[in-house]
Amino acid sequence: MATSKILHLTRHAEAEHNVAEDYSILDAPLTALGRSQSQALHQATKDNIQKSAELLVSSPLRRPMQTFLLGYPDLKARLEKEGQPVILLTRLQEVNDFPCDTGSDPANLKADPEFVSLDFSDVEEGWNSKKGNYAPVNAAKRAQWVRRWLRERPEKEIVVVAHGDILRYVTDGQNSTKPWSNAEVRKYTFASDSDEEALLVPLGTEAQIGEKEPTSSSHKFQQ
Repeated sequence: MATSKILHLTRHAEAEHNVAEDYSILDAPLTALGRSQSQALHQATKDNIQKSAELLVSSPLRRPMQTFLLGYPDLKARLEKEGQPVILLTRLQEVNDFPCDTGSDPANLKADPEFVSLDFSDVEEGWNSKKGNYAPVNAAKRAQWVRRWLRERPEKEIVVVAHGDILRYVTDGQNSTKPWSNAEVRKYTFASDSDEEALLVPLGTEAQIGEKEPTSSSHKFQQ
């Protein structure tokens, strides 16, 4: 039987590597359009998700962080007042080892004025190595860990901001190539409280701001 826990899974808004399919851009940030999409995401969620969610979790790459800072500002502010800062979860980083999918060193992120309000204490040195748990070959296991971690959290409603490829692994258990739009939000619950895989059940699309821009796996499939 499906659980009562609700996940609002969100793909980041348009980033520089999406536009030119240039995957050599290190930790690719949002474009001007991506920032506008994030602001539109705020308008689409300010009267519903942002008023009810109990936790905000994000990949520590620049584009998802920029997306939630502009897209979920009311939620972030409310949760911080309640003593619950944003959790930056390194296992939500994008799958592949292209520069665009590789995060910045923690010191560089902490020094960036745009991220001064965020807590990087869980972003350890080497999180961007793309080795071990973070190696592309381990993406399915990493996604399973994320699902189980989310299911075990005490919060009943959680917003997650991440990337197209890792979201496919989280929702489908594999890189299914099913498209996610930029700044798209989909609602899920868990199939049960106890299955080892912590499988998800889709409940529909809640917001779809941008286009179905490719991920770096789209580039890989074309090789």
